[in-house]
Amino acid sequence: NRMDLYQTPAKDLDKYIFNHLQPTEFQSQVREAIHRICEFLRTKCFQGSRLNIKVIKAVKGGSSGKGTALKSGSDADLVVFLDCFKSYKQQRDCRHEVIEEICQKLLKNKQSLAYNIDIEDPKRCVNFTIRSKKKLESIEVDVLPAYDALGPITTKPDAQVYADLINANAIPGEFSTCFTELQRNFVKYCRPKVKGLLRLVKYWYKTYAKPMRQEGRLPPKYALELLTIYVWETGSGKESFKTEEGFRTVLEMICNYEDICVYWTEYYDFQNAVVGNHLRKMLTAKRPIILDPADPTGNVASGGRWDLLAKEAAECLRTPCVNTATAWDVNTYVLKIFIANCANLSCLLS
Repeated sequence: NRMDLYQTPAKDLDKYIFNHLQPTEFQSQVREAIHRICEFLRTKCFQGSRLNIKVIKAVKGGSSGKGTALKSGSDADLVVFLDCFKSYKQQRDCRHEVIEEICQKLLKNKQSLAYNIDIEDPKRCVNFTIRSKKKLESIEVDVLPAYDALGPITTKPDAQVYADLINANAIPGEFSTCFTELQRNFVKYCRPKVKGLLRLVKYWYKTYAKPMRQEGRLPPKYALELLTIYVWETGSGKESFKTEEGFRTVLEMICNYEDICVYWTEYYDFQNAVVGNHLRKMLTAKRPIILDPADPTGNVASGGRWDLLAKEAAECLRTPCVNTATAWDVNTYVLKIFIANCANLSCLLS
């Protein structure tokens, strides 16, 4: 029931997340299906293909890869890094041919892969839905071919990788798939309770804010994920916190969206001249600004109707789940640079 959350008392939010939002055993079926598709892409997909392509690695992104999947209707991105792309430009130029090839092979082999794969529109990208046997749950999978710009993952990539990206004059975020592993790790290593808050914010977005989309396109879900992580880092930072306080703070920030300016220097920073100049330019643009921590060309907050999101956030602030909670003190006016000073990924957010 759509009104469930809005009638839940603040003290019961954790229980609500546990009972209604945590993924079920279907997620392990999904994991298995995705693992099978990964293996297929890695070992069989381009065998005997006229394109002569090798898969360097296949990486699972999306909410499934980040460990923040909801009970139903989640998404997974399978990013396939291919040796035929030697540059960002080659990825742009040759993508469609590769996508067609993957589609043909998947359709030909779908019997052996997993149950119920429906491929939507093979021209745009390889997008298909995996359904559970009882048809109650489903997950959307996008297969995205990408250039391996990063090579083996290190804690902080070489700044030249980002300088090349900026010099490629890409559309903002055009090559963000190349940085899937970093995007995924950024969320994946969050504390369990933070993941609960992320699930709650995503559920609110999907169940309450989305129905208002008829009026216009909302900001992407990823922008809200990043905003939630930022709110926790700067407002709490503690392993244990009151979920209703975190949720209230996120909603208040959405209401004050014209003040949002958020970025991290975990994977890139100001030291390289090209990257530094680019960042200064990005950060003086019109707010809201939420830079993708893994891809400095992408302001993931730009282009969506924040005003519509703010309307629904204001509605939610009046409901029992947060109306008695105290928001954290998060100063949105100050640019806070979160500098990761430890090399170990799993303690990046400690």
